[in-house]
Amino acid sequence: MIYDQIASNKRNTFLLVFIFTVIIILACYFIGEAWTTGGGVLGIVIGAIISVGLFLLSYFSGDSVLLSTVGAKEVDPNSSSQFYNVVKEMSISSGTAMPKVYIVPDPSPNAFAAGRDPEHASLAVNEGLLQLMNREELQGVVAHEMSHIQNRDILYATIVAVMAGMIVIIASFFRNSWAFGGSRRRSNDRGGSGGIMILIGLAFAILAPIVAKLIQLAISRQREYLADASAAMMTRDPAGLASALKKLQTVTIKATTSNDAVAPLYFTEPRLHFNAASLFATHPPIEERIARLEHMAYIK
Repeated sequence: MIYDQIASNKRNTFLLVFIFTVIIILACYFIGEAWTTGGGVLGIVIGAIISVGLFLLSYFSGDSVLLSTVGAKEVDPNSSSQFYNVVKEMSISSGTAMPKVYIVPDPSPNAFAAGRDPEHASLAVNEGLLQLMNREELQGVVAHEMSHIQNRDILYATIVAVMAGMIVIIASFFRNSWAFGGSRRRSNDRGGSGGIMILIGLAFAILAPIVAKLIQLAISRQREYLADASAAMMTRDPAGLASALKKLQTVTIKATTSNDAVAPLYFTEPRLHFNAASLFATHPPIEERIARLEHMAYIK
């Protein structure tokens, strides 16, 4: 099952890179056409360069980029803290290389993992999680994130997070500059196609981030159930992870460092009182995750 998931993630990574590359190139094409006649060709070239650059950045430094956006601080490898020891235990239990360990200065309880493979992975938890969880619950959360690393979800999710974020930036740039560029384009275009290109580009700038986000969120929701199941097997204690999720149901502390790019990577939905049934939910309902874990504990 796990090996099938790893193979699937590798295939899906290349597919999504292709999809996001097409979206970025189209966005740059429309920006170029909106600014001047024939500018779309230059836009395609720029879009291709941006896509290649983003892929390389995501692959080699994606975790560093995401960790820096939330202000994560690396834990001293010589630390004797309970958190570091739990990560080491779960690393041994899963047979996975020890990831770099980080703490995020955020009072809301959460965690995430990022990187390109188990040998180049990072695992981060918010300070609020360490304050809220007992050792068994912390083991469950860490095992969940280690499962993402073991299943190689992390490259998949990291690349999508970085490239989806760039699509949002490009689309925002187009929407903010289309009026100036559009008026210039229309004044230089005597065939009347300038206005049409601008309208198509504006529609694309609105829809592209939505499509990118839906793809990103659908990926996140599907992989959470597998990570929960893998974590339960890793710790041999489904009840510990279920207990952690129950505590998180009652949380009223607002996240201070989360952003849209990192949100799908988190252990639970970082936005308070967010409708888990929504199309834009980053995670499946906590109630459903708890029910599945309790079922595992019952048949254990």
